[in-house]
Amino acid sequence: MRYSILSVLSQALQGNTGWKPVWRDAELKPAYDIVIVGGGGHGLATAFYLAKEHGLTNVAVLEKGWLGSGNVGRNTTIIRSNYLLPGNIPFYEWSMKLWEGLEQDLNYNAMVSQRGVLNLYHSDVQRDAYARRGNAMRLHGVDADLLDREQVKALVPYLDFDNARFPIQGGLMQRRGGTVRHDAVAWGYARAADQRGVDIVQNCEVTGIRLEGGRVVGLDTAKGFVRAGKVGLACAGNSSRVAALAGLRLPIESHVLQAFVSEGIKPLIDTVITFGAGHFYISQSDKGGLVFGGDIDGYNSYAQRGNLPAVEDVCESGMALMPMIGRLRLLRSWGGLMDMSMDGSPIIDKTPIEGLYLNAGWCYGGFKATPASGWCFAHTIARDEPHTLNAAYRLDRFATGHLIDEKGAGAQPNLH
Repeated sequence: MRYSILSVLSQALQGNTGWKPVWRDAELKPAYDIVIVGGGGHGLATAFYLAKEHGLTNVAVLEKGWLGSGNVGRNTTIIRSNYLLPGNIPFYEWSMKLWEGLEQDLNYNAMVSQRGVLNLYHSDVQRDAYARRGNAMRLHGVDADLLDREQVKALVPYLDFDNARFPIQGGLMQRRGGTVRHDAVAWGYARAADQRGVDIVQNCEVTGIRLEGGRVVGLDTAKGFVRAGKVGLACAGNSSRVAALAGLRLPIESHVLQAFVSEGIKPLIDTVITFGAGHFYISQSDKGGLVFGGDIDGYNSYAQRGNLPAVEDVCESGMALMPMIGRLRLLRSWGGLMDMSMDGSPIIDKTPIEGLYLNAGWCYGGFKATPASGWCFAHTIARDEPHTLNAAYRLDRFATGHLIDEKGAGAQPNLH
């Protein structure tokens, strides 16, 4: 069933009794050409592009819980391509272009909203850093506008400009950035992959990876053994635990990143805003709630819950930027497992084990990278070699010293 205005009107006249399940509840087969471990955005996107771009449909996606129970349903929905380094800009810009055509590609409403992303700066040094980043973006054909204080004030007049400890001096704006409905991304990719013959198996945790002669041959799961020609790991914060089943030790750590939603209010914030004097970002959902987050919790964890010191830190930054939100009540918070790499950039590569491929280390950038990650990971698995867009995301770069240190942020005023 394709979605269209005609199908919506037809179902309305039938009392919405004719809608079919969005994807099949597939049973695990004895063998597949390719098995993707992890039914989040990256895993589902990989399966979709394997079928669409490479014609590979004997594919299974194994998810230990239900679709959307991981990070794809536990984030602040921001998409952007405002990066600095050559290894990252082309990749994230390709992701942005895929976002722009995603709803037509999937025939699914993912609620892509290009409302803009505004990064505020609060010092001369930070302004110069943003000017450098904006210039690097424009050299790669990515849109970027450096705004002064008055331009920012005209755009977002409700921020604290005059009485703040860290006065706002301007900002870097990417107008093509914005937000996307996170769980709709999972559902859309799942539906599109299923329609092309991919099996999506929920509640199927991987408990072992079988190797023979240095090659992967299959997986032990909660639903039995499945033989696989190739295996792709897209497990986000659980990547280290799953890779350890094959004897691999990855250069990543797992941390919790909390996010928050306030009670609904009238339309106020029509863009995404990040606080330059602290790690804080905020936008407003279509339901009216303010959606915001900040730094990871400062300890390793595999739990999808956070602690109160991180909550306090995020709320402090929010109050410094917008004191008026102090009167709002929080409706809920949640935590996602972040697979933090040692240089702040991801890994999409073959592993030393033949037939085993890795997609991990996404740090804060996992959701916005979903389309390009799946597209590049599918290419790497299908062709057994990286695409030029993910060629720099090698697993061995931590041994060779070819790092992509996008995490290096330089001086920040809140540290002085």
